[in-house]
Amino acid sequence: MDKPKSFQWKGEPIAAEPTIRQVPAEQPAKRRRRPRFRMRFRIRLRYVFLAMFVLALWGAGAGWKWYQSLDIGKLALPVAAPTELLDVHGKVASVVSVAKTEPVPIDKIPMSLRHAVVAVEDKRFDDHSGVDLTGIVRAAFRNAKSGASAEGGSTITQQLAKNVFLTGEKSFKRKITEAAYAIKIEAAYDKDAILGMYLNQIYFGEGQWGVARAAKRYFGKSVQDLTLPESALLAALPKAPSRYSPYRNPDLALERRNLVLAMMRDEGYVSDAEYRAAKAEPIQLRQGNAEGNGLLGKYGSFADAVIDEAIDRYGFTERDLMAGNLKIYTTLDPTVQEAMEKTYQDDGLFPAGADGERPQSGAVILNPHTGGVRGIVGQRGEHVFRGFNRATQLTRQPGSTFKPLAVYAPALMQGYNAESALYDGPLDIGGYRPENIDGQSHGQPSLRDALAHSWNVPAVWLLNEIGVTTGWSFAKKLGIPLTAEDKNLSLALGGLSHGVSPLQMAQAFSAFPALGKVTPAHTILRIENAEGEVLAEAKEEAASVMPAGKAFEMTQLLQNVVSDGTGKKAAISGRPTAGKTGTTQLPDTPEFKGISGAKDAWFVGYTPELVGAVWLGYDRTDGSHYLTTSGGEYPAMIFQAMMSAALQGEPVSAFKNPGGNQHVQNTEPKDEPKPVKQKEPKKEQKKETGKEKRKNNKGKDKH
Repeated sequence: MDKPKSFQWKGEPIAAEPTIRQVPAEQPAKRRRRPRFRMRFRIRLRYVFLAMFVLALWGAGAGWKWYQSLDIGKLALPVAAPTELLDVHGKVASVVSVAKTEPVPIDKIPMSLRHAVVAVEDKRFDDHSGVDLTGIVRAAFRNAKSGASAEGGSTITQQLAKNVFLTGEKSFKRKITEAAYAIKIEAAYDKDAILGMYLNQIYFGEGQWGVARAAKRYFGKSVQDLTLPESALLAALPKAPSRYSPYRNPDLALERRNLVLAMMRDEGYVSDAEYRAAKAEPIQLRQGNAEGNGLLGKYGSFADAVIDEAIDRYGFTERDLMAGNLKIYTTLDPTVQEAMEKTYQDDGLFPAGADGERPQSGAVILNPHTGGVRGIVGQRGEHVFRGFNRATQLTRQPGSTFKPLAVYAPALMQGYNAESALYDGPLDIGGYRPENIDGQSHGQPSLRDALAHSWNVPAVWLLNEIGVTTGWSFAKKLGIPLTAEDKNLSLALGGLSHGVSPLQMAQAFSAFPALGKVTPAHTILRIENAEGEVLAEAKEEAASVMPAGKAFEMTQLLQNVVSDGTGKKAAISGRPTAGKTGTTQLPDTPEFKGISGAKDAWFVGYTPELVGAVWLGYDRTDGSHYLTTSGGEYPAMIFQAMMSAALQGEPVSAFKNPGGNQHVQNTEPKDEPKPVKQKEPKKEQKKETGKEKRKNNKGKDKH
């Protein structure tokens, strides 16, 4: 009978049948293999450690052999041979440093200088053995904290090794080699000897190696006669000789010197009273050049420009150039350079100065067809090595020399010609009201006459007609460093936000004799090392900026400036000459109220062979130091003198005419604009704010 579905057993629990645990057959085998696996792993690990030990022994042996091969005998030798500058003919023309040092025994070097160098370069110099691990860790920590590589942790011994044995390559291998050299130097020499070698071979700037030459160059005295402030200044230089040069950056040099003095005080080398007294001392420098051979300092302004170009364009350091045993092939023409230097020695070509200060000047001559600079003079008076070069580093308003670049050349390309009638009368364009220097209006002068006499109103009117952006864009193509701030009508008169140098103006004008092509101005052709390997080479290419015919028209207009306009004193007898004058007014400030004078005077011109640019003015214009001349006077005379001498003996040639029988005076303009009084700006010229009006009032030009 079937058990009811609801039935449940209510008796004693039924005991469960015991279960037998089933163990997989392979489990014991696993337990047996595990010891063998561990054993094999341990054996292999031993082999690895043994191999590493063998490699370490081999590496140590190889490393020791490499360390032993490092030759520090060069420490007894002077620095490398100087860098030579070769002229355009391939002949050595100048030397930018001397391969000679004047070793000074350590006991002749004052303690003030030794302490200054140790304080600023290597505080733990007496405590380490060539490599300062503490300093490296400290520098790494500070760099990590600042997020930059501001400190390197190199010791004086490492710097000595780097300067004497190694290149400026930045690599881990170079740092290891530098450290090895430093350790070997420390094993061979005592601390005084190492410090003495460092001070006798380190580069102090201004072409000077070692403390003896540096002391003479900067202070005109022997090392043992250096004062505490002078010692601190010398110690401040090796970190960045160009940046901290007291000739080039006196404020930075003073700040750095005082930092060194503070570090000496903190290290206990000087008392607080000595620190305060030394800090109060001004920097007093020896003026003039250090002694050297016949080529040292020759053609100094040109050599300075070469060094700057090698640094800025090709990435060399000053020390690379000063002691790199290099050959720099340049575009220098000694005939042109000497003609310029002779011209600048003739005080009769320059206006008299005031209060014992004479007006300064800078000039450049270059080949318009290649861009090669043939000569540079960066100052009047004695040249200072890598001092301020007014031919290449100056930034001043160019005045009316800018009119051909921003106004007349672009206008020719838009259909205007020499006979085009322009407007010259009362003019108010968006609040900008230019005036002619003679205060007169000339009705409707031709473009040729307006340019020849350098009238301001026609130039501003014409720029507004062709469009400010048109003139701005063309000038920029010529290599003028314009900014968006320069897009205003004062551009017509050379009112720029940053100014220009004679080098930039010479390059810009080169487009006209080169028939519309501009090649970047340069002084370097190539740089080679002692083995003849080319390290850098110029690859400048000409850029076409305007049609050849229009460039020739511009030349004819600028020839008229010299023959019948403001540039008559620039005329070179028997040679076709073209050019433009420029003179900028004194600032409109209370200091110059009631004074009639000028701030800058320019002449930029050319012959078929050469382009020249001359600037004249005071380094600091004030109520007692300003010009009473114009670009058509002394600058034009300087141009005439240096160009005549530079071209003496050269055959006379004519400007190339790409159009055969083309003459600008007979060329009819396309869509001749009707001259009307322009009271409102064109759409492109926005209504100016008060700030813009003030900006547009700068650059008012005389002629």
